[in-house]
Amino acid sequence: MPHVICVRPIHEEAIARMRATPGVTVEVLMDLSPESMAANLPKADALIVRTIRIDRAFLANCPNLKILVRHGVGYDIVDVPALTERGIPLAITPEANAVSVAEHALMMMLACARKLPAFNANMHQPTPVWGSQPSLPTFDLAGKTVLVMGFGRIGTRVAKLCAAFGMHVLVRDPNVAKGSIRGLGFEPVDDAAEAAGRADIVTLHVPSSAETRNLADAAFIARMKKGAVLVNTARGTVLDQNALEAALRAGHLSAAGIDVFEEEPVETPISLLSAPNLIMTPHVAASTAEGLRRMALDSAAAALACFTGTLDPDVIVNKEVLPRRN
Repeated sequence: MPHVICVRPIHEEAIARMRATPGVTVEVLMDLSPESMAANLPKADALIVRTIRIDRAFLANCPNLKILVRHGVGYDIVDVPALTERGIPLAITPEANAVSVAEHALMMMLACARKLPAFNANMHQPTPVWGSQPSLPTFDLAGKTVLVMGFGRIGTRVAKLCAAFGMHVLVRDPNVAKGSIRGLGFEPVDDAAEAAGRADIVTLHVPSSAETRNLADAAFIARMKKGAVLVNTARGTVLDQNALEAALRAGHLSAAGIDVFEEEPVETPISLLSAPNLIMTPHVAASTAEGLRRMALDSAAAALACFTGTLDPDVIVNKEVLPRRN
């Protein structure tokens, strides 16, 4: 009888769908102590995880594991080679959070452009500060140029949202044909640093990898237009936090919005948190009510598909572990 363990709760509709499947049992694991892991993980045929790190030590407690499902799209905290060595597929939910993250990125752009946190704070003063303020210059998105770094599911949506706001959209993604980018009405670019010098806003939508680590480093940020805005809703590792902080404190960037950090969770204060004109959220871009439901349902579907031999290769990261199809 296949047994699914959800490490921490997921949407109740997904739990109910799995429990309604004949022959499948489901358990939600709340206690993540080493003792609890050692006692419960050996029972798992499928694991659905959210933010916990999956390394070899973790997997050593899972002798019967047949699939690991990441409730989300990023998998930089998962030891994929360790899974592959054991023939265990890693499933993600690539379509589920694209809308939510794209909207969050646009929200960050708008909040930075309109100095939303500062105006909101001024209205909460004992005597509200009313009206426009020379110290808080704002700008329209319409007519501005945005550089979208990464043109996958999320980056594509962000580009379309920006275009709907009347922005000129530059796209940098060496893995996407230029004709495909042009066909959607956007301008493909080869030189990211040169394009950054033309952009009023740069928004990052690339996966975490050795190639993308510190993609937006000090040199890249220095090439950005003075007074530009930088947004990161991708992964903390693709942005050099020290370089971002320096650019904000020096006034080279007018503002930035980040949802992700190099080290997560941020449990102790870091100097970046006090940088001026920085809008931060705690890695919640995908966590709308709709996004959480979609990710949970897609996670459940992947786990159940594993048991019936109907896994969709498009949601599997390490496709080499799947049976070959004629």
